[in-house]
Amino acid sequence: SESYNGTSWSSTPNLGTARSSIASGINAPSTAAVMFGGYLGPPFGPSQLSAATEEYNGSSWTATGNLTTGRYGMYGFGTQTAAVCAGGDTGSLITSVEEYNGATWAAGTSLGTAKYSGAACGILTAGLIFGGLSPSLTAVTEEYDGSSWTTGGTLNTAVNNNRGAGIQT
Repeated sequence: SESYNGTSWSSTPNLGTARSSIASGINAPSTAAVMFGGYLGPPFGPSQLSAATEEYNGSSWTATGNLTTGRYGMYGFGTQTAAVCAGGDTGSLITSVEEYNGATWAAGTSLGTAKYSGAACGILTAGLIFGGLSPSLTAVTEEYDGSSWTTGGTLNTAVNNNRGAGIQT
């Protein structure tokens, strides 16, 4: 893995578990990141879905409490001590949401529509997910206040595999 300090990239230690379609607490500083879930590789099946969660302290990754449900392509946002994992694919699209407190995951309020492979940004109490597949391309935006989801503005173009950064507003 690599980190960016505002002017240049530098190498950092790799995650303990190699996987793709992973989610993260994207608003976390480079010395307090969290990564979770993902796809371990072929052949596709439940045994290849990761529930692993790892935290980064600026110099190394440490395994912490696993997601309740292994999945890939989920929406992730928040910080190392207050992250959200929403939706994803377990072999079928899901609406389940989990919240992370820095050690363990607990059930959150489910999404209104099952989806995966879109973008997210924000914090636990002001999160935003947009785009993705549900199962076809979607332009839907949903906002999370830490306890419920509401529909936000619609994207101009339905997209998937997009990325997001910033805050809910």
